[in-house]
Amino acid sequence: LAKLVSVNNPNLVLFIGEALVGNDGVDQLSKFNQSLIDLSQSREPRTIDGIILSKFDTVDDKVGAALSMVYTTGRPIVFVGTGQKYTNLRKLNVKTVTNALLS
Repeated sequence: LAKLVSVNNPNLVLFIGEALVGNDGVDQLSKFNQSLIDLSQSREPRTIDGIILSKFDTVDDKVGAALSMVYTTGRPIVFVGTGQKYTNLRKLNVKTVTNALLS
């Protein structure tokens, strides 16, 4: 994957993970990002530009992992998936996340 990123120079490199995995998602994201760095053949390796979280509509107490992902990487959550189709990709609603954490 690091070679594909290096050769094709895409506009965005996105990490796509399931919101249901909780803090394991933070580990997956960190390892993904580190692999992009370690396996890159470039002197300045690309890392992720953003995050897409699937199955976000079924998340309750694991929503804090989304914040940890953003904190760990410094990259935004670009979209969250709330269904089975492309039309179910939504921008992250920060108020919803905040309410879930505080309730």
